[in-house]
Formats: sequence, C-alpha cells, structure tokens
Amino acid sequence: MKPETIAAVATAPGRGAIGIVRISGPDLMHFMLGLFGRSLTPRHATATSFLDSMSRPIDSGIALYFPAPHSYTGEDVLELQGHGGGGVLKLVLGRCVEIGARLAEPGEFTRRAFLNGKMDLAQAEAVSDLIESASEAAARAAVRSLTGAFSTTVNELRKSLLGVRVRLEAQIDFPEEETDGSDQHELGKQLEEIVRSTRLLLNRAIQGKRLREGLKVALVGAPNVGKSTLLNYLAGESIAIVTEVPGTTRDAIAVEVMLNGLAVTLVDTAGLRDTDDPVEKIGVARAWEEARGADLILYVREPAELERAAPQLISPAAARQHLVVLNKTDLIPSGIVYEGVDVYISAKTGSGIDRLRTLIQKHAEGDANADSTFIARERHVLALLEAIDYIEAARRQQGRPELRAEDLRLAELALGRIVGRVTEDDLLGHIFNNFCIGK
Repeated sequence: MKPETIAAVATAPGRGAIGIVRISGPDLMHFMLGLFGRSLTPRHATATSFLDSMSRPIDSGIALYFPAPHSYTGEDVLELQGHGGGGVLKLVLGRCVEIGARLAEPGEFTRRAFLNGKMDLAQAEAVSDLIESASEAAARAAVRSLTGAFSTTVNELRKSLLGVRVRLEAQIDFPEEETDGSDQHELGKQLEEIVRSTRLLLNRAIQGKRLREGLKVALVGAPNVGKSTLLNYLAGESIAIVTEVPGTTRDAIAVEVMLNGLAVTLVDTAGLRDTDDPVEKIGVARAWEEARGADLILYVREPAELERAAPQLISPAAARQHLVVLNKTDLIPSGIVYEGVDVYISAKTGSGIDRLRTLIQKHAEGDANADSTFIARERHVLALLEAIDYIEAARRQQGRPELRAEDLRLAELALGRIVGRVTEDDLLGHIFNNFCIGK
C-alpha cells in the first residue's frame, strides 16, 4: 500500500518571523507543480511564491526539496519557509491538503523516520527530549542520544551477548565436542564483563532519566530546624506553614520548582523525633517514606544540634544521596566550621542558597558535563534492569548450556526493545503520540 502524504506546521504556535510547513510522502512532484508551478532543484534553497489553486500567491518565502531517501523521514520531503503568522500558515497548510496531503498526527514525521530506518527508537525519543529539555545538561544528554551514542552502546552489549550465545549454541548442537574448564571459565569472565558494562550503562541511564524527568528532593531533619522556611525560600512563595511550635508540619508537602533550568520536586516533611502524638507519628513515618523514595535528601540541621552533639538522624551509609545542610547560620559568628556539613545556609536571609542550588543541580547532572550521560526514559531503565537479571541468571546456570543460552536470548531481547529491534505497535503509538505535530 502506497504511503499517504502528510503535512503539518512545523513551528510553534503563535506569531513569528518565520513559519514552516513540512510535507512528506512518496513522489511530491505534483505538490511542487501545484504550490510553485515548477519543480525544484534538490537540496537547494529556492525563493518562490506559494500559490493557491488559481495560481495566486498565498505567501512568498523559501522552498526546500529533499528527495528520498536523503531526508529526515526517508521519503520525499518539502519544507516551505514563509512568514510566521497563524493565518498565512493555515492557508499554506490548507493548500497542501487541497493538493492531496492529510494532516499529520503527533510525531508522525519522526515515526516514519524510524520505520524507514533513518533512526532507531532511542534516537527518535531523543528528538522529543531535545525539544523539551530545560537545562543545558539535559540538552547535551539528549543530543548524545539523538546522535546514536546511547544506541551504539546498547548494540555493542547485544553483540557481546550474541557472541556468548553462539558459543553456547555450539555446545548444544555438538555435544560430542568436549569443553574443558578453561572454556567455561572464559564464558564466565565474558558474562561478568557484560554485566559490569550493562550496570555502568544503567547508572548513566538513571542519571539521564533524572535530567529528563527532574529530581525528587526530600527535606528531612528534626523539628524546627527550618525545613519549611527553606522550602518556601526555594519555591519563592509561602507554601508551608512556619511557626515556632515543634511538629507544625504533620504531612508531606510537595512543590515543583525550577532550579537553574532543572525541574525539581521539593518535599517538606514532618520533623523527625520520638513522639506520643498519633498524628505526628504518622507524619514521621511518612517523612522516612519520602526520604527513601527521594533522589536526594537535604538533611537540614541547625547549630544548636551540632553544639550539643545531637545524634544524626540520617545514617552515614546514605551519604551518597544526601547533603547535610546547616541552617540558621545567621545566628552564629562567621568563620565557624562544623565537621560533616556540606553547605551553610540561612533560609531566613538567603545566605548560601545559591550554593545549595548548585549542589542540587550537580547531583542531578552527575558527570553529564563529561560527555557520558544519555537522556533516558523509564522504559530504558526497566529494560536494562531486566537484561541484567537475565544475564545474572545465565551466570548462575552450571552445566546447562541450553538454559544459559535462553537467558541470554531474553537479555538480548530486553536490550533490543530500547532501540526498537523488538517493538509492539501499541508501544510505538504511545511514544510518538507524545510528540508535537510537526515532528
């Protein structure tokens, strides 16, 4: 069945200096004749008028023709760059429909690029992620995925798994060929290295997921250390009630903010302490629950706690995911240094808040500036976790090459879903429906 020709406005809604209408489909010669009254030279910008059915100018601008397969979608593509007013773009788009195009669905241009082999599924998703990126680090990570760095790493892991499977399948097909212990040891070492590489990729994907979706940050600490005041300062408005009465905050309060271009969900929690109040007990339990589910914990303390050597509420074992924030520094002489404090602030005066914002951002970005983080989604993370489980199962199998080979096949399938090697139609629909119309 011959693919339909699709058309859409490819620029954002609203007025602008330039507006673009994109057309994609098989053999667009009749569109060129209908819109310009002539054919166009491929890959050359042509100044021309866009004509209606009576050959009257609708608009004038630049037309570009990209013949298949050397185009974004892999089909013939026309781009009409005219003036950016909503009315004139509707007229140009209406003329395209009149000639024979239909209105494109969300993400349909990129979906066709995927189906025509111009990009894999992870790259296609990165197109949307790049458009939506709110920080420089997120944009850089999306570009790395878009240019294929993420996909290349996934495919290298799949190739390594295939190599081990080939050796295992040979043992199954030729059982009379004896294998010694050194061969099994070598297979074990290969699987160990594949697991190590997959876990490394998983960590980078989790970091990329944080850049894409934002960071959940829980504010925890004893009562009256200033958690609610800090939340209000970071949010720029009075979200949480602040009083001198311990236990004022009884339930978790969440607010979404932008910190240096990074989406952050701040969660204020009840003060952590032993209490006989049944309602406050529930609040304390929820505080620990929020802490366990957070990407980063801000452990808020005050000088009085440190001076009386109050016991730590957050275990040192959690140091990887928490920052010790010393609040109320406006109450102590300048120059005093306490052991184990990551940042000194005053949520009342704003002192040190910029430093805190920077530390939160660095936690989210990780080593993104070292060109190692890929933008990633929840499905990528789940696929990598599934692959690791299957590879680990294969490592545990002893003397059953057919079972090991099957586990590795399933691991390879899990990795293949990331790049679209094994993809259900409903998954494609879900992914591309979240795109903007012109992509």
